[in-house]
Amino acid sequence: MVAGVALCVLILSFSPTAQAAVSDINASQVSLPIVHSGETARFKRVVALANGAAEIVAALGYKNILVGRDIASTMPELKNIPIDESAMQVSAEAVLSQRPDLVFIDSNTSPATAIATLKAAKIRIVSVPSAFTLADIYAKEGVIAKTLGVPKAGATLEAQVSSFKSAKSAIRVAFLYMRGTASIYLIGGPGSGADSILQADGFIDVGAANLKNPFNALTAEELIKLQPDVLLLMTKGLVSVGGIKGLVQFPGIAQTPAGQHQRVVTVDDSLLLSFGPRTIPMAKVLRPLVIAAAKL
Repeated sequence: MVAGVALCVLILSFSPTAQAAVSDINASQVSLPIVHSGETARFKRVVALANGAAEIVAALGYKNILVGRDIASTMPELKNIPIDESAMQVSAEAVLSQRPDLVFIDSNTSPATAIATLKAAKIRIVSVPSAFTLADIYAKEGVIAKTLGVPKAGATLEAQVSSFKSAKSAIRVAFLYMRGTASIYLIGGPGSGADSILQADGFIDVGAANLKNPFNALTAEELIKLQPDVLLLMTKGLVSVGGIKGLVQFPGIAQTPAGQHQRVVTVDDSLLLSFGPRTIPMAKVLRPLVIAAAKL
């Protein structure tokens, strides 16, 4: 299901006698699984402003009816579809110029004045639920498939999630959310989103198992208690702290098996927590990378 997946291995200096291998999953390397059900969609011109909705419409097999998309739908297959947002704000003028007969939005679509303008123009507007876990993907894809009138395509796409199973592993993984430029350093806990993926991949998310909040302050004390075997970060997050060399300078990192052996796996920021059609293909690539990292 995943085509053309390549591992981008970055070799970064850590000490005069050791080097770190970081396995990175690039979003452009995980292909979109596309369904071909033969059904005819009810709508002809769709603007997908809900986060990830354009990706779902394309995966259902109806990229040809997309005339506009949100700024977060960055996958290469959609590069020719106009973006109808600027600085995360919808341009009502841009949407109206595309003469859509359907617009998908979600709770984050703004400003309200733009949505009001679209409603006043008598355009069909459908709100799509947000997704923060693998289970949430069902509802998100289901609403879009039902609205388009393509239940077979929807069922086929949803089956890719329900059929995904991985053997249990004793590997302990910690998800670190880091934005060095903003001085944000957090450990993922229950409800971070990454916990759903790691658990589906069969790993132990030590943050989800031991911490209280979806995101918790990154402290030396917590890290040393958790003792992760592997660290999972977003690609830009690792870059923002200076790569492996900068990461191991954080208090507590070097006192964990992951830090001592420099076991780090990164996933493209736009892909890791996207919770859409590419989530399962990404999870299938992530599992062997984590297993390989744990052996370093």
